[in-house]
Amino acid sequence: MTPKALQWLERFERYLATERRLSPHTLSAYRHDLSALRDWCDGNGLTDWGQLDHQHVRTFAARSHARGLKGRSIQRRLAALRTFFSFLQREEAIRRNPGVDVPAPKARKRLPNTLDVDQMARLLSFKPANALEVRDLALMELFYSGGLRLTELVSLKLRDLNLAQGEARVLGKGKKERIAPVGSKAIKALERWIEERAAVARPDCEALFVGRNGGALSPRAVQIRVAARARAQGLPQRVHPHLFRHSFATHLLESSRDLRGVQELLGHANISTTQVYTHLDFQHLARTYEKAHPRAKRRG
Repeated sequence: MTPKALQWLERFERYLATERRLSPHTLSAYRHDLSALRDWCDGNGLTDWGQLDHQHVRTFAARSHARGLKGRSIQRRLAALRTFFSFLQREEAIRRNPGVDVPAPKARKRLPNTLDVDQMARLLSFKPANALEVRDLALMELFYSGGLRLTELVSLKLRDLNLAQGEARVLGKGKKERIAPVGSKAIKALERWIEERAAVARPDCEALFVGRNGGALSPRAVQIRVAARARAQGLPQRVHPHLFRHSFATHLLESSRDLRGVQELLGHANISTTQVYTHLDFQHLARTYEKAHPRAKRRG
């Protein structure tokens, strides 16, 4: 690349930092991806950004894939490239953006981890020895019973519960309100916690779950308590709050086959977000088949 072409990279980085106000981490990612493009151009005799066309960008993406870069990383790399060329267009350094409509390999969907029914029962089987353990059991029962997100749980106030109806009013993403179910075991655990809470919570605190200082429980405190309880119960995998939500959705779908119903209960705006759990359900069915069907495995 010519010195003038390299200067455009420097100007683009200043633009990202000053006008776009991107974080140092994001700036580093842009720098890394555009350095890879610059090296590829040097290796292919391209000296100016205006020389690149649609086919060059496709070849660059294919080469990145051949070198082992995963689909998600190539998507990010192409996004950086398109943003850079849009900047060059704005500055009238090039006429067209060669990165437009160049497809990246599909990123492989990561299926969320879950606990099976027996593991969940084991996690929730402990007998609380003090007020804070009563709280921990109540919040974990509520996590699993209603499929709540961590932010939804820590935002709950006492007035959001209707234990007589087995419901909790939840404020989800986009400030969308929904009603989450509260099962019988969660109701019992919450009733016991509400009795204990009176001696722990500050008079001005409305939060349902509070810490030992009497104020609202923080998301980080919930993460720590859940992980510690899982270790104490002897579970082999790392347990985090969102695992309750994944397990809730998977177990419900296995039993009901009602994808739309699970979507509503999770508060997903788009059913495609919920459909990931159909893959998890199939994994469960496949394991059942492998264990039970006489011709599922080759006999040695």
